[in-house]
Amino acid sequence: MTLQETSITAKPEHIDVLIIGAGISGVGAGYHLKANSPGKSFAILEGRETMGGTWDLFKYPGIRSDSDMYTLGYSFRPWTDPKAIADGPSILKYVKDTAREHGIEKHIRFSHKVISADWSTPDALWHIKAERGPLKEPVNFTANFLFMCGGYYNYDEAFTPDFEGREDFKGEVIHPQFWPEDMDYSGKKVVVIGSGATAMTLVPSMTDKAAHVTMLQRTPTYVVSRPGTDAFANFMRKYLPSKLAYGITRWKNVLMGMYFYRMCMKQPAKVKDYLLGMVREEMGDEEVKKHFTPTYNPWDQRVCLVPDSDLYGALKSGKASVVTDHIDRFTENGIKLKSGETLDADIIVTATGLKLQVWNGLDVSVDGKLMTASDTMAYKGFMYSGIPNMASSFGYTNASWTLKCDLTCEYVCRLLNHMDAKGLDQATPSFTEGDVEVEPWLDLKSGYVQRAMESFPKQGSKTPWKLHQNYAKDLVMLRFGSLHDDGMVFSKKPAAKAAAAPTAIAAE
Repeated sequence: MTLQETSITAKPEHIDVLIIGAGISGVGAGYHLKANSPGKSFAILEGRETMGGTWDLFKYPGIRSDSDMYTLGYSFRPWTDPKAIADGPSILKYVKDTAREHGIEKHIRFSHKVISADWSTPDALWHIKAERGPLKEPVNFTANFLFMCGGYYNYDEAFTPDFEGREDFKGEVIHPQFWPEDMDYSGKKVVVIGSGATAMTLVPSMTDKAAHVTMLQRTPTYVVSRPGTDAFANFMRKYLPSKLAYGITRWKNVLMGMYFYRMCMKQPAKVKDYLLGMVREEMGDEEVKKHFTPTYNPWDQRVCLVPDSDLYGALKSGKASVVTDHIDRFTENGIKLKSGETLDADIIVTATGLKLQVWNGLDVSVDGKLMTASDTMAYKGFMYSGIPNMASSFGYTNASWTLKCDLTCEYVCRLLNHMDAKGLDQATPSFTEGDVEVEPWLDLKSGYVQRAMESFPKQGSKTPWKLHQNYAKDLVMLRFGSLHDDGMVFSKKPAAKAAAAPTAIAAE
């Protein structure tokens, strides 16, 4: 019998909670299970050979957080580095140190790519199929609960428009998601296509070696500069215990972020004037009119953060520039624009966005029926109608990712503990049409979001189907709110059928 045949016929390994993904969310989930549901066995299946998720995958110059680490960091482990806007390697070290210090490393199974998960009502179990290692050896698991922590974008594919004439360009075309580690851009003319967080990170970071870096954008984006260090946090840490100082700083930043977002929704024109005024102080009125005045309101798309005005500094130094125009086609030596202008380039970086995917790309079935994500309603933002015992860790779009993930993990542990205490096997969100209006999962107008929303679950206009982008509301609901509501159905697995009575044999 071959190794593959042995794997297929071997009895599946049973684990109470199966976590998918060993990035910042998966490590957090492991911690919460150990701390809050210590009786549960768990394993983290990671498709790649290393942990860290986003912070290990992306290697492009200057990779960093686009929110402060006092809210992007875990609630249970203080961020102690003086930098509030941290670089990728520092964040990766933080995640790895967390996994090591809390004994989570030993629960990670690397090179385990999960392919499908099928819920079986008769035995109240998930049956999970995965592929292990470069030979894609099939391995099987059963689990009582499935927790998806693999993020929201496809690691294997990114979004790049089909640029006319791309094959004519004689230089290199690179997407930041697949940045070559040996890439040498010294003395090269670089054009970065895009105006999101990645582009605004790359442009100032590449000016150290490149001859010139141009950020080519179709439309402007809102940009906010803030210090790379948090003076308040560093002051508090001098006089208070680390955990207390971290908690105070975390709440300070949460509340400031909530206030800013609320102002964007309530008084967009006033906030727009304020944001443009900040850029005007850095770049002058002419540059603001040409390259920094978006056509939409703040937070219709994400607001970009630049630490210590590094983008403005690169532009004012002459080492970088911004061009606002549309691409006509690639040429041998660069890009021809709709205006007729041409941009010479040795390297073109397509910072054009991620390719979003739902449920970590798995095929999810219930009793053999393949579920379509877009036909489900999101329950409290992380469980799904008609699918038992499954949650996904999905962060905020208007605040740090980890804030929502921490709360989701806490809730999952509460749910598991409640089911154990009551002798329940199955928790299934159940949506009944009524006075709840169906809405898109996310309301951001960013291109990468809009391209994917048709395939994502829906949300509703009312709790518990409403996806709140509000940490305070979620904290009250998920940490303290009742586990019983109109949207959740708890049940026990069906009783096993009694064994058939033996047929009597007449005596001869």
